[in-house]
Amino acid sequence: MNSIKIFSVFLLMITIVFTSCNVKKNTVVAHRGAWKKNNLPENSIASLRHAIDLKLAGSEFDVWRTTDDSLIINHDAHYNKLLIEETNYADLIKFKLSNGEKLPTLHEYISEGKKNNKHTLLVCEIKPSEISKERGKLTALKTVETIKKLKAEKITSYISFDYEILKQIREIDKVTSLQYLEGNKSPKEVKSDHISGVDFHYSVFQKHPEWIKEAKENNITLNVWTVNDADIMDWIVENNFDYITTNEPELLIQRIKNKK
Repeated sequence: MNSIKIFSVFLLMITIVFTSCNVKKNTVVAHRGAWKKNNLPENSIASLRHAIDLKLAGSEFDVWRTTDDSLIINHDAHYNKLLIEETNYADLIKFKLSNGEKLPTLHEYISEGKKNNKHTLLVCEIKPSEISKERGKLTALKTVETIKKLKAEKITSYISFDYEILKQIREIDKVTSLQYLEGNKSPKEVKSDHISGVDFHYSVFQKHPEWIKEAKENNITLNVWTVNDADIMDWIVENNFDYITTNEPELLIQRIKNKK
């Protein structure tokens, strides 16, 4: 089978995965879970649960690896002023989240994300390592391994600012959804490396509106982050993005309804 046919099969399989998660145009992805309206901790089990209860198309979360190889969910490199990559998990969980939860592990987070979930894609952002590129790539491999062990690969997609992390995942998984975050490559470039889509800050698309058309013409996923302003939401909706990542999922749902 030649390379063109292989990639055509790959795109078809990605489409099947996305369809199974009820993906529609202008679908809402909660950034770090649906946390803001109810004042929940970001990246908490509670914020994930609320995103699922809202039946959002996706809920994004962030993965780091501790010095003792625990994969944990947190946005920043530091937690309670401790550098996660240089701290044992037992020391991190001495400090509770604002709602009393402990810092969740990837295993706990994905396990919760599978419960009573027929709508919400788990959008896994793998953070580039603060220590070394190789450490980040190993974190990616361990993350994919954990998700596969939990049999959650069909409801999980991967995003990263580190292009090499995405290419590393593609080497071991030919069909999973991968989206690039940095905004320094065109949709054509991303597709040529078998990355499934672009997921750029909205300002990138404002600077390069031609990339919206290019992504659609190349049949790759078109996502945008982090859209919290109503006017920007309306512009994104009008341009028919596949996903819109936001801290304001309830507001975005209403803006989408208003456009129908």
